[in-house]
Amino acid sequence: MKLIPLFILFIVLGSLKVQGQTAQDSLDIKRVALAYIESQHNPNPKQMDDALHPRVVKRSVFKNKKTKRDYISEFSAENLVILAESYNTAGDKFPKTPRKDIKLLDISALTASVKLIADEWIDYMHIVKTNGEWKIINVLWQYNKVSEHQ
Repeated sequence: MKLIPLFILFIVLGSLKVQGQTAQDSLDIKRVALAYIESQHNPNPKQMDDALHPRVVKRSVFKNKKTKRDYISEFSAENLVILAESYNTAGDKFPKTPRKDIKLLDISALTASVKLIADEWIDYMHIVKTNGEWKIINVLWQYNKVSEHQ
């Protein structure tokens, strides 16, 4: 009988929403993920740069049209800052009200996993806390339409 209250407590705690070490950590993690996508919506290389760890790598799988072989595409921090500066300069890459759903998948003291759902793709991000700041260290992404990876 003494185990029933402990079991109930375990169930209740296990069903709580994922939170960082503090509520502020959760807010900061979401802010960094939003900065990543919003810097592409409204070209802002500084906003992108501020969200990234200097050793970030963004990867995806593509298929070479001639060889029909898959390969991994990689972007560095420098590439992502240039992307933020140049990708949507004409304002035609996103809808008027772009989708930017952030899901906190897991948060620990120094690491977090986040899923960003945008209009045309999804990004899985690893975000790391270094020197008291949350920064994106890894991004694995794909288009919603797998045919776009050709």
